[in-house]
Amino acid sequence: MSGASLERSSYHVARMDCAAEESLVRMKLEGLPSVRSLRVDLDARRVDVVHEGGSDAIGRALRELSLGSSLVASRPAEDGEAGPGDDTAATQARVLWTVLAINGGFFMLEAASGLLARSLGLLGDSLDMLADAFVYALALVVTRGSAALKGRIARLSGVLQMALAVLGFAEVVRRAVTPAAPPGDVTMMVVAALALAGNAATLALLRRARSGEAHMRASVIFTSNDVIINLGVIAAGALVALTGSRWPDLAIGTAVFAVVARGAVRILALSR
Repeated sequence: MSGASLERSSYHVARMDCAAEESLVRMKLEGLPSVRSLRVDLDARRVDVVHEGGSDAIGRALRELSLGSSLVASRPAEDGEAGPGDDTAATQARVLWTVLAINGGFFMLEAASGLLARSLGLLGDSLDMLADAFVYALALVVTRGSAALKGRIARLSGVLQMALAVLGFAEVVRRAVTPAAPPGDVTMMVVAALALAGNAATLALLRRARSGEAHMRASVIFTSNDVIINLGVIAAGALVALTGSRWPDLAIGTAVFAVVARGAVRILALSR
C-alpha cells in the first residue's frame, strides 16, 4: 500500500459533542486499513483523515455511528500530512488514564450521595460519569488490541451501559408510583456543583496537555451534555427546595438515563 496515492478528506460530524463520541470516532476509523493518520477537532466537530484510495469506506464507517457526518472536502494529501497522526499511543494512554480516574471518582461520589439523598438526578449523573468511564476504559484496552477484541469489549460496554439505563428507568417508575419524601435538595446542589467544577478543572487540564504536546489533540471531557446534566441537577435541587416536591428530581433523572441509553446505543452500533 505504500505506493498508493494519499488523499486528505475532511468531515463535519454534527453530533460529535463529547469526548466519549470522539473516542468512538477514533476507534471506528483507526480500524480501517486505508487510514494513515487521523486528526479530530472536537470543538469544531471536524475530522481530518489522510487515507489511501477513495473515501467511501470512511464515509460508511462514520455513518454507521449515526452522528450526523458529512464530507466537507477531499483533496490530494500534501507532504508531511501522512505522519503518525495527532497522538502517540503513550500520550493518548496518559490522557485516557487521567479522564478515566476523574470520571470514576465522580461516579463514586455522586452514586453514594445520590443514594444517601434519595436523588435520582445524582444517581443518573453518576451513571453518565460511569458511561464515559466505560468508553475511556474501552479506548485504553484497545489501544494495541485487535479488531476482534475491540468489538467484544465495545459490545460488553454497551450492554452494561444499557442495563444501567434500564435499571434507572425502572427506578423512576417505581418512585413515581410509590409515595416518598422529596430528596435532599442541598446535597443535590452541592454535589452537582462539585461535579461541574471537576469537569471544568479536567477541561483546563486536558487543554494544557494538548498545547504542551505537538502532536496531541487531547480528548475533552467537559462537554455540552455534561454541562446540561450538571446544571440540570442543580436546577432540580433548587426546584425541590422551592416546591417540596420530588418530581423535579424524577424529571432530571429520566433525562439523564435517556442520555446514558443513547450512549449505549452508539457503542453497540460501533461493536457491529
